[in-house]
Amino acid sequence: MIFVNFKTYKEATATKAVDLVQHIVSVQTETKVPIVPVVQAVDARLCVNTSGYMVWVQHVDWQESGQTTGWVTIEGVAETGITGTFLNHSEHKLKSDKCRVISEECRKIGLETMIFASDVDELKEVVKLKPNYVAFEPPELIASTTTSVAQAKQDEIKEAAKIAQAAGVKLIVGAGVKSKEDVETSIKLGAVGVVVSSAVILVSNQRDVLLELASCFSKI
Repeated sequence: MIFVNFKTYKEATATKAVDLVQHIVSVQTETKVPIVPVVQAVDARLCVNTSGYMVWVQHVDWQESGQTTGWVTIEGVAETGITGTFLNHSEHKLKSDKCRVISEECRKIGLETMIFASDVDELKEVVKLKPNYVAFEPPELIASTTTSVAQAKQDEIKEAAKIAQAAGVKLIVGAGVKSKEDVETSIKLGAVGVVVSSAVILVSNQRDVLLELASCFSKI
C-alpha cells in the first residue's frame, strides 16, 4: 500500500493535483496495489470527482460545524467524498487531547485515519487511539536525498511493527522513501506500506515512479 502525500507542492495543486490523481488511479488499476492520494483540502472535491477512487486529505480540525472561521471540519471534508485523513504529521502536529477528539469523531462517521509518530515512544501512545493506520516517520529524514527510514531506522521499524501489531493497527513508514529497495525493506521489517511525497511529486515521470514502487508489492 502506498500513500502519496501531495503536501502543498505547486506540482500537486489544482489541475496538477488532478493530473497526478489520474496517474495514481491508472497505476492502481494496472497493478491492483492500493495507492492513496492525500491532497490539500482545497483540492478534495475536484480530486474525488476526477478519480472515482479513494482520496484522503492531509489534516482535519476538531472544531464542529458552525460559527468558526478558517478551520477544516471533519463533516466538511467527509461531505466531499474524502475517505480518510492524516493526523499529527510532523509538519502539522496536534496536542494529544485534540488528536484523540478528532480520531474519535472520524471513527463515528466512518472516516479512516492515519496518525503519525516521530519516534517509537510517540508511536506507543498514538496506537492507543486505535487509528486505522499508524505511521512511523522520523522528521529528520523527511525529503532526505541521502538516506531513508528504511536504511537508517531498521531496528526502530521492527519495534514499531511489533507495537502496531500488538495494538491491532497497520503500520506505514515514511521519510526519505524513494526506491524499490526502500519499499521492499520496509515491508520485510513489518510495515504494510509506505508514505512517499517528493520522490513522486517532484519528478517528471510520476507514473513510471509509481509503477516501480508498486511493483514491490507483487513480490509479497
